[in-house]
Amino acid sequence: MSEKSTDKPSPYPKPTRRYLRGYAFDPSLVTQLENAPVSVLIYKIKWEEALSAGPCGEYLEVIDVDPASNAYYDPVNLNHADILAQNGLAPSEGNPQFHQQMVYAVAMTTIDRFERALGRRAFWADNDNAVAKKPEENGFVEKLRIYPHALRMANAYYSREKMALLFGYFPGTADRSAGVYPEGLVFTCLSHDIIAHETTHALLDGFHPYLLTPDSRNREALAFHEAFADIVALFQHFSFPEVLEHQIAHTRGDLSSENLLGQLATQFGHARGMRGALRDAIGYYDQKKQRWVKREPDPLAVISTKEVHALGAILVAAVFDAFLSIYRNRSLDLMRLASNGTGMLAPGALHPDLVRRLAEEAARSSSHVLNMCIRALDYCPPLDLRFGEFLRALITADLDLMPEDELKYRVAFIEAFRRRGIYPSDVRTLSEDSLRWGTPDEDPVMTTNSTARKRIKATLKKFAEENDVRSRIDKLRHLQERKKVWLETRRIEEELSGALSDLIQPDTQLQKLLGLTIAPPKDLTLIDPTKPFRVNGLRVARRLRDDGRAVNHVFFTLLQKAVWKMPDSGDSREQILRAGSMVVWDLEASEITYVIRKGLTHQQQVREAQLDEDDAMSLADTYFGAQKELFAQLHHSGA
Repeated sequence: MSEKSTDKPSPYPKPTRRYLRGYAFDPSLVTQLENAPVSVLIYKIKWEEALSAGPCGEYLEVIDVDPASNAYYDPVNLNHADILAQNGLAPSEGNPQFHQQMVYAVAMTTIDRFERALGRRAFWADNDNAVAKKPEENGFVEKLRIYPHALRMANAYYSREKMALLFGYFPGTADRSAGVYPEGLVFTCLSHDIIAHETTHALLDGFHPYLLTPDSRNREALAFHEAFADIVALFQHFSFPEVLEHQIAHTRGDLSSENLLGQLATQFGHARGMRGALRDAIGYYDQKKQRWVKREPDPLAVISTKEVHALGAILVAAVFDAFLSIYRNRSLDLMRLASNGTGMLAPGALHPDLVRRLAEEAARSSSHVLNMCIRALDYCPPLDLRFGEFLRALITADLDLMPEDELKYRVAFIEAFRRRGIYPSDVRTLSEDSLRWGTPDEDPVMTTNSTARKRIKATLKKFAEENDVRSRIDKLRHLQERKKVWLETRRIEEELSGALSDLIQPDTQLQKLLGLTIAPPKDLTLIDPTKPFRVNGLRVARRLRDDGRAVNHVFFTLLQKAVWKMPDSGDSREQILRAGSMVVWDLEASEITYVIRKGLTHQQQVREAQLDEDDAMSLADTYFGAQKELFAQLHHSGA
């Protein structure tokens, strides 16, 4: 009797990628003759050997419960031979198993995008409700849950409370002139843009969990979360070769004109009666003119705009402007060759070879822009983030990796942000040297506290040697299980926190150097005078610069909070104020490279606490509401 094939190892190489069919944008393109050829594509995602029905893998668990219909849909088994043989289930609006496949494919694509840019594993935010069998594993969230049919409403959101993505479905507008099937069901779980957007919220929350908290008072931090999620969704469009070439041909190479690549959630927008996409990085549908209009930069809008999505759209437009400038510069030679040096293309369709080459340049440009944006997260302050600070993080991260910048990518970003009126508040010029976070020899706080700087350097060097930090961090890069990486990272955090506490707690110079000072305003009473701090969010990055030298950095945050209340105000509510810094530690030199501080000054505290006179309640009340779901409220007006 022959042995079963499952009892002996396979003689064949193991696959590295799983191929799954899905919508390129959303189902609406399938019924448009012009866009139907590129409406469906094949997602190439990481092969997960232990993937079970759901799908349920290392990062994600899809659970298809529909509370509104009191239904539970059977989970799809993507390892079934029939499904594997045809690159996944065929796209279908009426098949719940395809809906499960779609959310899994796009979410895994987004996770892969982050991991490639950062060169390390992705993690979800720690959750106090996650209690493990081993106490040291408490808080670890292994899988983000995804509910494709969780809500019967025009919304989708990331739930920090449930550590899940919840997608809604709803009947579209009855307006027959809106360009959609009247009152037809629209599933947000079938939109690439909405899935990528919500997955990015979860990834960003795992990266910087204190950017948004129930006590947030910063509109730009709220808007940044929305904007960054849109940026990732937008630039993933450019990783689809068929779609990219189609749109290059359609626009004749001019991606600053109306096109699908710059639009987000088209079906959702039309179904809501908006006559256009939910959001557009390039233009908008003008109701009066009844046509699409290109949006011109307004340097004053960032000051006057209060609605969070509209404010975030300014940042998205700035990043997209930078991409367009880079793409134009990279394709200038092609345009000259195709136009005999005039720069003006002859009428008619572009040659397929030119379309292909322009698409290649657009893909390279967009990939580099997205990588710059994701890597900048390592250099952002851990809380109270402003748009101008994100620009500084972008410039610093890219300077560390690409000192030469021959193609002037950084100049394109600086110019695009300037045109949109986005400026850092604490620099004298917009040169790259000024925008870069201050090194130890340039940082005025560190140069005026040279003794404190020497003490912190000696402490870190001693800590690294006594705890074998370099060897342990090298091992982190080779660990296969995310839980083991998380556990070892937490051990290093706790050890580092203990080493720094004894040194920093009694030393006001060191507290100032590391951004751990909360100076009480005159009109606030301090309730918690201990002001403890802790090390949080430790992560590593070993990257190869363009000159061949390896950059071996450790990033960690130092966070501190204090509780305040307004005296004699009749308001018994307390305020939580946080301060801290992002510390960049060069392991090779045993030196702190940057300390990106986020302390609170008297002016900041008063302004943040009061907000605007016409605000009836704090942003925390506005967006958290009774259910304390920040992202649900943030998306209340749309996904």
